[in-house]
Parts: sequence; C-alpha cells; structure tokens
Amino acid sequence: MAVRYPVVVGMCALVVCGAFIPFADADQLSALVVVAATVLGVTGYTWFAATRNGSQPGRRATVHRVRQQHRLTSRSWIEIHEEPDPLWIPVFFDPALITMPTPTTATVHEAGARSVVVWDGRRLLPAGRTRRSEPVGRLIDNPSRPDPDGPVRARIAARPMRRIVLDAQFAVAAPFAGALWVYVAGGGLPAFVGATCVAAVVAVWFAAVRGSDPS
Repeated sequence: MAVRYPVVVGMCALVVCGAFIPFADADQLSALVVVAATVLGVTGYTWFAATRNGSQPGRRATVHRVRQQHRLTSRSWIEIHEEPDPLWIPVFFDPALITMPTPTTATVHEAGARSVVVWDGRRLLPAGRTRRSEPVGRLIDNPSRPDPDGPVRARIAARPMRRIVLDAQFAVAAPFAGALWVYVAGGGLPAFVGATCVAAVVAVWFAAVRGSDPS
C-alpha cells in the first residue's frame, strides 16, 4: 500500500522521540510529547483520509500523471481535464505511476475533500486535498507511451533506503533547530544532539506524509 511508507516513517519518528524521554527534563519532555502527539495525529489522519472509500460512484475521466519538482519538493499529481478548470489530485507514490501513460483513462471517486483515482486496477491514494490551481514549480508529464525501462525504474524508486535518503534532504535544517532549542531552553550538548535528532526524523516524516516522490 502506497501509504505504508509514511506510516512506517511516522512510527520511526515516534521511536526516536521515545528514546530521548528517559534523558529529558520537564521542558524537553513537554516538547517531546507535543512532537509525538503531532506525528501520531497527523499520520493517523493521513492514513484514514487516504484509505477512505469514495462516497459516490466513480466516473470515467481522462487523466495525466504529472511529477512536480519545486525546490526540495518532489510529488506526484493526477491532473483531470474538465471544465471550467482541471482538477489536481496529489497522490502518494506508487510504482505504477512510472509506467502510467499520459493521457490515459481512469476512474475517479470522490471522498470528501479528496479524490481517489483507480487506474488499471490500482488505487492511487490521495496525499492531500483536490485543488483547482496548478501546483507551483516544474511540472513533468509522463510520456504518452510506457517507458520500456519503466518496471526497472519503478523497482529502484520504490526501495525504502532510496526514499529515506531523498527525504533526508529536508533534515538539513535540523542542526539549526537544535541550536535554537539550546539557545532558548539551554541544556548544552546533550540537548543539542537530542533536538537535532528529533528535528531530523520529523523533517523526513514531514516529507513522507506529504507524499514525496522518489522517481
């Protein structure tokens, strides 16, 4: 399931937070509890919203798979051409997206503020709300014919270590968060190390839960 990766990363973030609890003072413990509660709540809601069944019968539509690149962000979107403006659905990465020809026909199910796209028997899980405005950054359409090397690229892109390494780019600011914590609350080197580790794993989780695309 496409949403498994962000759930696993969220669990890892909770483990890291829990590992520092025995060494935390009152202020640090409060911060760890807030961070852990946020990670748990957002991850749980993301899983629920992504796996929720559509409340209405599906409709056939012409769709495009578009890969967005904006600064450190890389996400997959499904663009649905309709009047007056196209719909844009952010989706969690699925290896099937790499071999998806563009344009193609899929079934779209409405699920509240989100939409679920079913293509070739694969359920593409939404990573956010459906929107009318075009995503910012560079948008790259899939080719109209499947890439012969697509299955190989899909297997490589789906490797957990590759995904973690790519999402770890967001952790570059973690030392600054650690330094800020020490500046505000004190604690010296141990507090800096702990805050940096927590900030780093939360940054990786944040990228994953938003639907990062490793392709």
